[in-house]
Amino acid sequence: MTLEGRILSPRGFVRGRLHFSERILAVEEAPVEGPYILPGFLDLHVHGGLGADAMEGKEAVLRMARFHLQHGTTGLLATTVTAPPEDLRRALSGIAEAMAECEALLGAHLEGPFLSPKRLGAQPPFPQKPDPALMEDLLALAPVRVVTLAPELPGALELVRLLVGRGVRVQLGHTAVGYEEALHALEAGAVGFTHLFNAMTPLHHRAPGVAGLALERGLWAELIPDGLHVHPAALRLALKSVPGLYFVTDAVAAAGMPDGVYPLGAHQVEKRGEGVWLGESLAGSTLTMDQALRKLVAFGLSLEEAARRLSTYPARYLGLKDRGEIAPGKRADLLVLGEDLRVEAVYLGGRRVAR
Repeated sequence: MTLEGRILSPRGFVRGRLHFSERILAVEEAPVEGPYILPGFLDLHVHGGLGADAMEGKEAVLRMARFHLQHGTTGLLATTVTAPPEDLRRALSGIAEAMAECEALLGAHLEGPFLSPKRLGAQPPFPQKPDPALMEDLLALAPVRVVTLAPELPGALELVRLLVGRGVRVQLGHTAVGYEEALHALEAGAVGFTHLFNAMTPLHHRAPGVAGLALERGLWAELIPDGLHVHPAALRLALKSVPGLYFVTDAVAAAGMPDGVYPLGAHQVEKRGEGVWLGESLAGSTLTMDQALRKLVAFGLSLEEAARRLSTYPARYLGLKDRGEIAPGKRADLLVLGEDLRVEAVYLGGRRVAR
């Protein structure tokens, strides 16, 4: 199969023809016209979409994955919320079952349950102290790629070390901890920060907090670029400070739906316009990755940088060597965008799955 247009190659945009089957075969430079051709987006923090919540089981996970695929997301981590252990077990079993039917599902992101009760935000009220036995149970149910936890909880550093030993990326989030204690978690092996600036201690010149630690020493961090969770100026500051900053949607079931009430784990949250709210607290987003791309360009990023931080950077963070770039041998996970940066086609493993 061949596509013609402006192809985002590892060395930048080139005009030419892209030859592919299940994988990229060659990029042939030629003076052709055509749309933008980008690597598929990778969303490492997504709770739901099109009315479906990742906590609701296999069919809901498939529904949300297929919805986001239509918007250019060719790989995602189905993300849980804080919940009782039996609910987490059911959710992870559903994610594992859905993965067998949808290659866009890369695994799970456990956002909790080991979070600070002081910084739950819109998370349901089921925080727990770190429990290695429970963690072992959950790891056995589905491929858990990322775990978000609060490092100040008793036993958190031991849990960080356990997870790192299993190849899981540990991120700091939903935490009330100060700079020094958070630094101990990085030294224990934590590598990322969940929805940077949100649900963590903020930067103050005498108390840098977790946000300050991320800006000073963070190699990786995720950030929600919807313009509601983080001001564009703070986003641009993070880009200058965190080498591996990548962007996520944190989308919930309300994404793709009209205004109304939708599930977020045990909570019912309300979509009003572009925002989702639990009382006066933001409760995830309605963002899709193609919307994120357009917003990032509007915030001042080049199309190339915006695209890479939605694809190449998250692929590198998870160690996915066959995704996130258009180069020979990589998976043919592709999207085609018009001049208005809206999705015209999506390819998953070389197969056209959306137009």
